[in-house]
Amino acid sequence: MDDNIRLLSDITKCEIINVNDGEKYNTIINNDIIIDENGYLKFLIVNLGSGKISFFNKNEFLEIPWSTVKKIGTKTVLLDADEDMITKSKL
Repeated sequence: MDDNIRLLSDITKCEIINVNDGEKYNTIINNDIIIDENGYLKFLIVNLGSGKISFFNKNEFLEIPWSTVKKIGTKTVLLDADEDMITKSKL
């Protein structure tokens, strides 16, 4: 296999870190990735609810463009996302 190819199963346990502000966003497996109709990774959807399930509170999410991913290492995914690139929403 080509050294530049990464499997999703290889990165699911990687912690997501935004180097722009030092924020940590849990691991890939606890979040989602939006893929477009052509198979390209478009957005990383980060769940800010920290795994708490509640019927009364709405979970908050961050929508971060996949283009902000700068490096995928063995244990971390490094983002460089300015605050104006991140969209905050509730489900």
